[in-house]
Amino acid sequence: MPTESPKTIDDYLATHPAEVQKILQKIRRLIAKTAPDATEAMAYGIPTFRRKTNLVHFAGFKTHIGFYPSPSGIAAFRDEIAKYKWAKGSVQFPLDQPIPYDLIERITRFRVGEQDQGAA
Repeated sequence: MPTESPKTIDDYLATHPAEVQKILQKIRRLIAKTAPDATEAMAYGIPTFRRKTNLVHFAGFKTHIGFYPSPSGIAAFRDEIAKYKWAKGSVQFPLDQPIPYDLIERITRFRVGEQDQGAA
């Protein structure tokens, strides 16, 4: 990876192998479709979608995709993410397993609703 942090999501994606780029692009499009009023940004060195505040973040790693929907996004879907490695505000989707795009979409939709209710 370059020593300088990527300035845009496109720059960030370009630092990953082609197969990981495809997954990250699909997640990017899915989030953009689910939250069409969100804007793209880089935060904490990773791709981020913002609405009123940070909505969700995602990132590519050697063995997994990281998805960061805030602690509330993790708590609301705890049963469904239980089979993955997860923490208070993140979940890891292994690259050697199918990426659960439907779950990513539902968590993103939850976060949009949460922001709309002013809970975020």
